[in-house]
Amino acid sequence: MPRRREAMELRIRRTMAALEKNNMSAYYAPESADAVRIVEELLGEGDVISCGGSVTLDASGVKALMRSGKYDFLDRDAVETDAERQAIYRRTFSADAFLTSSNAITERGELFNIDGGGNRVAAMLFGPKKVIVVAGCNKIVRDLNAAKLYVKAVSVPANALRLHIDTPCTHAACPGTDGDLCGGCASENRLCAQYTIMARQRVKGRVHVILVGEELGY
Repeated sequence: MPRRREAMELRIRRTMAALEKNNMSAYYAPESADAVRIVEELLGEGDVISCGGSVTLDASGVKALMRSGKYDFLDRDAVETDAERQAIYRRTFSADAFLTSSNAITERGELFNIDGGGNRVAAMLFGPKKVIVVAGCNKIVRDLNAAKLYVKAVSVPANALRLHIDTPCTHAACPGTDGDLCGGCASENRLCAQYTIMARQRVKGRVHVILVGEELGY
């Protein structure tokens, strides 16, 4: 095994152990296809499922599984109006499973996320019976400070570009990388509106984290 991959897998294993210590179930998927298989094992046929916006779910093939017809998928991309989309956000709270990625995952077993509208992080925190997080190895960081720097320097600008949202961080470095946790721009289009840290969970096994040995999303 190449040394670089061996080191990456050691980091994944450390992070998995920390997640388990924090009452989150952790899985290692060497490749995206393995992640899809694990997700399929975690879901039951006919389950009501929903998801947050995620490049990782698309790139890994998990979104294709969700749309396979095996599940009752509350698909926000399949509706036309904002009212219909808002209704799906609310129905998500009673879903059997919510699928998403995480902006960053620390080696201490914490999930760090920054959201604009808040529907994604809200469902991660409360509501759905099960939360399934799929994340590439590029999302693993040392600690919460590294998570903040990674998300504000990489994740948020990349998402703003993907969504065609004009934010200051798409033109210059985010000022929030040098300040306090919630520092940053005062743009009306700001994506850094909701900050969440999921640490030790009170409900053991509700959150399932699949770490993939590939770079996925940002």
